[in-house]
Amino acid sequence: MSEFAAKRFQDERPTWDEYFMGIAQLTAERSTCLRRKVGAVIVQDKHIVATGYNGAPRGIAHCAERGGCLREELGVPSGERHELCRALHAEQNAIIQAATFGSSVEGATIYITHQPCIICSKMIINAGLRKIIVNQTYPDDYAVEILQEAGLKIVTMESVNS
Repeated sequence: MSEFAAKRFQDERPTWDEYFMGIAQLTAERSTCLRRKVGAVIVQDKHIVATGYNGAPRGIAHCAERGGCLREELGVPSGERHELCRALHAEQNAIIQAATFGSSVEGATIYITHQPCIICSKMIINAGLRKIIVNQTYPDDYAVEILQEAGLKIVTMESVNS
């Protein structure tokens, strides 16, 4: 049972950060990625603007449907060679979903199950998101560097709950 669900059964009301991260974790369950399930939730004034999970673009076969993951077959380490992946990342899908439905994300917070990669970090910066809360780190130091240069800080759920 997840930590989020365990708290619920104890009849404790989750904090807003726990609540939205729990939704990001649930959203990750829709992922079609064979390597890592990632979920993202964009929140503005305690309201969900958009969600996203990692998976192939609309109408494109998922890796499982094609017989496997190319990056896995080639032994590509996490955080490298994103162009070899068929999937969009959770953050990308959430930002695209907001744009598709005409919802601004300027100044919003994004809750992500994993720290964003460099590509998603650049999208987060240009989309105007102002706060990033993650549950797990990801091996991409350049992403952290560029986010810090833009004045954004990645906050982990551990530091939120301390």
